[in-house]
Amino acid sequence: MTQTLDQSPPPRAAALRQTERRARAGLVYALSAYGMWGFIPLYFHALSNVPPLLVLYHRIIWSAGFMVSLVSIRKEWKSIWPALQNSRNLLLLCAGAVLIALNWLLFIYAVATKQLLQASLGYFINPLLSVALGMIFLRERLRGWQWLAVFIALSAVFNLALRGVGFPWLAVSLAGSFGLYGLVRKSVDINSMHGLTIESALLFPIAAPMLLVWHPKPIPLPTIGLLSLSGVITAVPLLCFGAALRRLQLSTMGFLQYVGPTLQFLVAVCLFREPLDSARLGSFALCWLAIAVYVIDSLVNRRVTPVADEPE
Repeated sequence: MTQTLDQSPPPRAAALRQTERRARAGLVYALSAYGMWGFIPLYFHALSNVPPLLVLYHRIIWSAGFMVSLVSIRKEWKSIWPALQNSRNLLLLCAGAVLIALNWLLFIYAVATKQLLQASLGYFINPLLSVALGMIFLRERLRGWQWLAVFIALSAVFNLALRGVGFPWLAVSLAGSFGLYGLVRKSVDINSMHGLTIESALLFPIAAPMLLVWHPKPIPLPTIGLLSLSGVITAVPLLCFGAALRRLQLSTMGFLQYVGPTLQFLVAVCLFREPLDSARLGSFALCWLAIAVYVIDSLVNRRVTPVADEPE
């Protein structure tokens, strides 16, 4: 007597394989996003002959055009309108627009003036600053080791200030603007892509007239073509980030977020040949120690590391 055997895999095994495939895809998306953010200084370095404000205006305009087109193609305006109908959300998104524009300008300026190391330090400090902001504004409680990590990160800033290099205002400003941006966005129930669409649309009426009245030296056509890519360069890493966030645990994303500033550090030292003296190296060492303390504490207590929403 023969018995027909069901060759299909058990539901539990099939679900496990599907989860593994999602995780692998998520890892590819995450590394793509953080990799692009890590190498984005190469793009702005190619535009270093263009005034930073002019680059910012182009980035806002092309980002707004690209994001509006993308949302229209995906027919997702119905998901955006509710956020615009709430005055509190609209006010917070306006604040977020100002903060992200400031962050973009500071990063463009850092690359143009060969201060990418400071920018990298700022993005290393940012997650720990976000922890401190959460304590101040959201009444989140910090454990002892988290306090230690924050104080070590602060010592990295004071090390640069006291050892004759000067106060690292770029690093602090980048970390502060992006940390506050994350705090504002945390208060609005909207995803990254829709949020950036609204923010860039809010900034467009300011950037477009400024671009029209700007009269710098004539810009070569190839440079204008390069500037037009800023919308894609802004949006594509964000889309990869969103896809990764849907597939990976938040803790995994938290650990991967340090890929971006690490690559920026390597670009600054190996490609841009920025000087890495003992004071700067000491500050980076302190920052890496702070990150290690925080990550180990998160693992021991099964907590997740905060994830930056959108860098640079």
